[in-house]
Parts: sequence; structure tokens; C-alpha cells
Amino acid sequence: MQSSSLALPLTQPQAANSAVSQRLPSPHLLKQQMPLSNTLAHQVEQHRQAVRAILEGRDSRLLVIVGPCSIHDPRSALEYADRLATLSAEVSDQMLLVMRAYVEKPRTTVGWKGLSYDPHLDGSDDMHAGIALSRGLMLGMLERGLPIATELLQPMAAGYFDDLLSWAAIGARTTESQIHREMVSGLGLPVGFKNGTDGGVAIACDAMRSAAHAHRHFGMDAQGYPAIIETLGNPDTHLVLRGGHQGPNYDQASIAHARQGLAKAGLTARIMVDCSHANSGKDPLRQPAVFEDVLQQRLAGDRSIVGMMLEGHLFDGCQALGKTPLKYGVSITDGCLGWDSTQALLRQGATALADIAQEKSVVIR
Repeated sequence: MQSSSLALPLTQPQAANSAVSQRLPSPHLLKQQMPLSNTLAHQVEQHRQAVRAILEGRDSRLLVIVGPCSIHDPRSALEYADRLATLSAEVSDQMLLVMRAYVEKPRTTVGWKGLSYDPHLDGSDDMHAGIALSRGLMLGMLERGLPIATELLQPMAAGYFDDLLSWAAIGARTTESQIHREMVSGLGLPVGFKNGTDGGVAIACDAMRSAAHAHRHFGMDAQGYPAIIETLGNPDTHLVLRGGHQGPNYDQASIAHARQGLAKAGLTARIMVDCSHANSGKDPLRQPAVFEDVLQQRLAGDRSIVGMMLEGHLFDGCQALGKTPLKYGVSITDGCLGWDSTQALLRQGATALADIAQEKSVVIR
């Protein structure tokens, strides 16, 4: 029998509804073009070790992930980084401040997906420019001495930034994803899994257990080729409480329930509270009240609370993308707490932590 019917032409007509592809540089190539210096690579590793020490209880400081809900304007982001670097030095005895460098945003339906997708804010989705701009911005933050954090949403994008991060989050919508769990198992940095959108912690516990194990999975290598990825497992994961459909889960009873869930899963109780999202009722100005409540639990002796997360920008609130001109230093995604309030909150928190440490020192003596 002839097999000519199976011989496909070298090019075929484009179907009306088929996808169109454009090549991006491989992660390896972008890293070559925008390299991480040896000095900064050493700094990143030191920051990762500092985060691990907090998670393991070897460092008594509070881990605080703070910064814009999303970055859309490099100039205002770097101004925020300058301010945060100054504050970080001021509170470093009691807190390790890590700046949010969120360049991807999850969407329930459609909308702006973040700086790495649409850096021009016009729907052109110039991802080639977006990944380069995002990496350059993160390098600028590192040059200011800050550890940085992001939410890893698209596994294929993670390779463009993974060498720069000291901490990463897996969001409530993706914590249940096998692909994200496999990705985390191969990352050499601490990662927080958020509770599911229902507010329960079982999904996050499953995610942490999965990520701690070695995996072989489909993926992309540094050169951009499809590959079998073999991972060793990541022991440096923890729970992030962000509330759920039923409301907040940062109160004492909720945190006790989370500890029980972690213990049942055979996991060490190390909990971060996201002061935004459902925990603040999506009101950014309620974040200080959440922060203060959780801080009091920590001061009362709950050592399972290792950190907190704040969404903050230069100014309060948010604005709709599309308005011209955009207000400088105001979020275009979730509403944020302004810098003045954020700075005052963190200073007060550091003072309270220092006072407790001093009291304990006096008692021990």
C-alpha cells in the first residue's frame, strides 16, 4: 500500500482558530544577556539562607514579604525599593524584609497579566520586552541590597527569574496544581504555598508534602528545549494563610486549626499570614489591623507564626488600567497600603518585637 496519504507538506495552511507562536529567548540566553554577578549571586544565597533560618527557628526575626501587589511602573517600583532598603537596615535586628517583585498576575477570567506579559500596558503583550524588563528590574532591586520575592504562576517563565529570588509564593488557585508542585520540588529557594480559595489548609499541606519529594516530570531545560526534569525535592516550604470564601483565617483559632492540619500531615508548623486578600476583606487599609492582631499572637508566644505579607505601594488604594494619565505610585491591580502607613506599621512592629526580646533577656539574667 502506498503511504503518500500520510506524507504531510512541509507547510500547512493556518487554521482560522489555531494558535500563533513567536519565539522567545531561552532562559539561558536571557541570563547570559542580563547576568547575575558573582557578588549578587552570593547575596541571594545569603538571603535564602536567612529565610531558611527563620523557617527552621534558628533565627528569631519575623519574615515580612512587602511591596506592590504587582509592578507596572519600574520607576515607582525602584523608588519603593530605595525606601524599603533604608527601612530594612533600620529594623533588621527584628525583621527580615523581602520586597515583592510580582511580575505575573493570575486572572479569574481576563485582564492585565503583569509586567512580564504586557509591559507597555496596552494589550500588545510584548512578552519579549516583558521578561527582559522584569529581569532588569529585579537586578536593580538586588543592587539595592534587598532580597526579592515573586509569585511563580507560569512554570515556563520561572526559569527567567529563579536565580534572583530569595522566596516565592504559589497562589491559592495553583497550590493544587501538580505542575506547580513539581516545579517547586526543583527550586533551590524557600516557597510558601497559600491555602485554597475555600480557606482550608489540606490542599496546601498536600502541596508541601508533594514538593518535598523528588520528581521526574515534563519541562523545559535552560536552553528552551522540552526535557525530562529530575528534581531532588524542596524541604523549605511553608503555609501561607490568606483567608477564603468564608472570610479571614488569621485569628488565634484559625491559626491553631492550621497547626493541627500541619501536624496531621506530618509537617512542621511554620505559618505566614497574608494580611491582604480575604484576611483584610480586600480592603488594603485593614491590613494594619490584621498585622497587629497576628503580631500580638506572636508576641504572646506562638512561634509557629514565622512571617507576614503586606501589599504596599507608594500611595494608598488602586486605579483602573486605561485611565490616562495613571497616578504615579498607585497599584493597577489589588489595592495597596501607602508607604507612610507601611513604614509606621513595620517600625512599630519592630519596636514591639525588640521590647519583648529585651524583657526575655532580663528574665533570663
